[in-house]
Amino acid sequence: MRRRPQVGCLRPPEREVRALLLDALGTLLELEPPVEPLRRELRERFGLEVSAVEAGAAVRAEIAFYRAHHDEASDRERLADLRRRAAGVLRDALPDAAAALPLEPLTEALLAALRFRPFAEVSEVLRAARGRGARLVVVSNWDVSLHDVLAQTGLAPLLDGVLTSAELGSAKPAPEIFARGLALAGAAPEEAVHVGDSVEHDVMGALAAGVAPLLVVRDGAPAEAPAGVRTIATLRPLLDLLARDARRGPVSFTV
Repeated sequence: MRRRPQVGCLRPPEREVRALLLDALGTLLELEPPVEPLRRELRERFGLEVSAVEAGAAVRAEIAFYRAHHDEASDRERLADLRRRAAGVLRDALPDAAAALPLEPLTEALLAALRFRPFAEVSEVLRAARGRGARLVVVSNWDVSLHDVLAQTGLAPLLDGVLTSAELGSAKPAPEIFARGLALAGAAPEEAVHVGDSVEHDVMGALAAGVAPLLVVRDGAPAEAPAGVRTIATLRPLLDLLARDARRGPVSFTV
């Protein structure tokens, strides 16, 4: 059941909002459903038929492995190694018939099945935000390949900087990655807002860094936001923060 919209009131930071720090996955980007693409890749490349249930279980195992190890992929060589290991996890989680699949072609099949796309409003909002003078910096727990993903999805030209935890050696909610994002944006903490979909990584990390957080809750998914932290269902309300009269008082919007 979708949550009914509520009218919230977001008080802007004490100074003009000059920068938006942005999470990537779940905020700017979503993973396209990978199960059917993986089944197709396995069938076309190897003649291997697996069920949707079998493919789904293998994908979940691969994603869990990736999430535990993505910060190891700080450069292209380490990224290639991580992808091979992730493909090995995928192979091990597939039915026994997959046990003899060669790892390099399987890695290519896995990558072909994993595709990201921006949420519907993202490009429009980023373009408008930059038009209003905001600096936009992605601050994401991701490996070095995030640069490729942002380029492939057309978002890279709309951003002023991209920080990945793998390259920096610091992941949200640690304060270092937020501090580096602020430095890239040329903004003080009180001049920025951080937008993300994780309470642990985005909200708590931003608060610890002195940055006002906004929690993204898409499709009515349940979320327990800390007291005083607003939630938004899309990125469109960000433009209210950047309105020319934002400093006159609280900005009301629908969340």
